[in-house]
Amino acid sequence: MLFAQTQWTLMCFLLHITAVIGLQSRICALKSSSVDLPCSAQHATSNISWYTVHTKGSNNVLTELSADGNNGTYSMAKDNNFTLTIKVLRERDAKSYCCKESTENPQSCLNNQTELHVSELQVKVIPATEGQTVTLMCSSSCPLTEKPAAYIWYKNREFLYEDWSPWYQELLSSEEAVTYSCAVKGYEDLRAPEVSVDSVTKTCFSVTYTESSMCSQKLKSKDQFCSITYPTDLHVQMTLVRSFVILTCNTSCPVADAHTAYKWYWNRKLYSDCERQDITIFKPKADIFSCAVKSNEDVLSHESCINNTKCMAVNYVSRRICALEGSSVNITSQYLSHSVYKYKSWYKVKLGGEEDDCEVFEEATGRVKYYDSMKNEHTLRINDVKRNDSAEYSFRLANYIDHCNLPGVMLVVTGVKVTVTPSAVVTEGQRVTLTCSTSCPLTDNTNYIWYLNSQPVGHQTKHLILDPVSRENEGNYSCAVNSPQNISSAEKALTVKALEKTVAGLNILKITLFSLIPAVVFLLYMKTRKKKTVTATAEQSDREQPGQGDQLYECVELNPAAQ
Repeated sequence: MLFAQTQWTLMCFLLHITAVIGLQSRICALKSSSVDLPCSAQHATSNISWYTVHTKGSNNVLTELSADGNNGTYSMAKDNNFTLTIKVLRERDAKSYCCKESTENPQSCLNNQTELHVSELQVKVIPATEGQTVTLMCSSSCPLTEKPAAYIWYKNREFLYEDWSPWYQELLSSEEAVTYSCAVKGYEDLRAPEVSVDSVTKTCFSVTYTESSMCSQKLKSKDQFCSITYPTDLHVQMTLVRSFVILTCNTSCPVADAHTAYKWYWNRKLYSDCERQDITIFKPKADIFSCAVKSNEDVLSHESCINNTKCMAVNYVSRRICALEGSSVNITSQYLSHSVYKYKSWYKVKLGGEEDDCEVFEEATGRVKYYDSMKNEHTLRINDVKRNDSAEYSFRLANYIDHCNLPGVMLVVTGVKVTVTPSAVVTEGQRVTLTCSTSCPLTDNTNYIWYLNSQPVGHQTKHLILDPVSRENEGNYSCAVNSPQNISSAEKALTVKALEKTVAGLNILKITLFSLIPAVVFLLYMKTRKKKTVTATAEQSDREQPGQGDQLYECVELNPAAQ
């Protein structure tokens, strides 16, 4: 019965197909930036050409690039290695490129391909484990080849702060009137589209994007805005139907958008042929499956297996950890299989590194310890964490690495520092905000300790507000996180200038002048009114005098004797 009711048009079918993909060099660059592709061919002459590679059927086809094209220029001098420069990168420039001498076999070009990826920055909104809050991440669709020197955050289009970490430093709740954006230092004109957090509940969160690739054409308004509701949690549901299994990516959000597209991961690799909520598996084996909502892949379901007997699925208690420098961190994995595995390994991928650039995480200093419980849990404990411990960590139940970048646990190790807004030099009467800043968001229940000239000031929140600031507030400020390690910041000097007397005098003069304006206006009004009254009387007198002269002339009779 269930078979008959299955909506085949809304499903994808997954067969077990094995493919071998050759290794290629990869470059990821920001859209609208420029990129240099060095020629890796062994060239003995200057007769070098660049080609794009595309597939036609089962064959790879080379298409020669025209020199001095609209979007590409060749640097043909030998000293710059025949570099291909592509200016103002567009999405359609995302291709495979290779170079060779005109007389060389095409295969020599195909063996040295450079795969170019073009990415835009995106502010990812991710539900946090701390109550009904979310966190923000400045993200690109591929790890940028030019490692960002720093990330810059903007709030309501105004500069907010700059830091090495892509993770926004605070947890957020709903703020409809506030927008956030980010950029990579050196590429400030290539900002991510603005995003605002509209609402956050236990099961859903809603965000609004502006002119973003996150928005489908159906969602965009006339002003190019779109609002999307995402689930805070996903899980894979399995339904056995005869000889196949239907997997459904279920959400926790009852008001999630009906148009939502999904992403499926098969044995931890993206299965790009399906964006439906359901997929059908023929000839199921002990494969690992997980799913996510498209454009919000950071909210990933737990891994599941159709056959749990030999299942090597691994999940984590927390996918993102913000830790203070010098503290201890537990990264806990959970696995489904009850089999006894000889090999259990943790792998480390540097933040922003390539997904195949990972290594077994081992340290002989005694900082690292491993704990295995009877509840199918394995914990990696790192004591006295350092900033270079910031990375993504993946756990595997084998002595080989298949794909260590998905899924894993992102660890960011942060120190603390004092930042001052609007500036460290202010004038009496201004509003000053001092922030105990970190490179990632600590939990909401974190207590802070503030110091002025090494003396505690009795303030326990992340922000110390001085409004209005006075000369007594001048001095050296530092902050610390109330923890067993009592990690504190360096001192930051706050200079408060007194109001200058000349400025004060000008202000008094302005106030005096403003207070005199009504009296002056009244006097001018009365003077003008009096002048109008006098003028009107004079005009009336002038009109009456000619009339009186006529009357006298008419009434007086001439003396006949005088005649």
